[in-house]
Amino acid sequence: MRKHYRVEGFEESDLAAHPMDQFTLWFEQAARAAAGGTIYEPNAMVVSTADAEGRPSSRTVLMKQYDTQGFVFYTNYDSRKARDLAANPHVSLLFPWHPVARQVIVTGTARRTGRDETAAYFRTRPHGSQLGAWASAQSSVISSRTELDASYAELSARYPEGEQVPVPPHWGGFRVAPRTMEFWQGRNNRLHDRLRYVAEPDGTWKVERLSP
Repeated sequence: MRKHYRVEGFEESDLAAHPMDQFTLWFEQAARAAAGGTIYEPNAMVVSTADAEGRPSSRTVLMKQYDTQGFVFYTNYDSRKARDLAANPHVSLLFPWHPVARQVIVTGTARRTGRDETAAYFRTRPHGSQLGAWASAQSSVISSRTELDASYAELSARYPEGEQVPVPPHWGGFRVAPRTMEFWQGRNNRLHDRLRYVAEPDGTWKVERLSP
């Protein structure tokens, strides 16, 4: 299985001065492609972590916010990824925009968001998603789907639509502060363009071209 990528290149002169500005440009283009049906959920990213022994794991989550401070996602703090990050805060993010032959790869460190920020986001979630944050003991072993559905039904009866659902104390956000950000553009003959921003100690960013 092989697909030929585009001929158009991606040069250093095309890059924005700050990696987040470059991400905004590509993300907005990905969002437009999503509106046209080309990409599904452009804010989906693969989050890769490693535990204290260095054993890796990956999963797809939705990015909910980004700014100059980093990328934010939300999860159960008792989940595997949260336990990994508590032991080892180093993390990698991958935005796989395959239909437009692009990827963005971020490496950095994660820290929890503040409770006020978490609560503000939680209030924007649909009622069912708020209940789901309580119903699922994420990453834990359960006996059956029936157990999960019963937990959700009990919470739905306790907090019917229109009633405020409290923010779970075991649930919240992580903000990933980038150390490197690689912008990958697929090219013909597998000679892809890979331009990587690397954070310098003085707060500036160095740009490197990587061989494909």
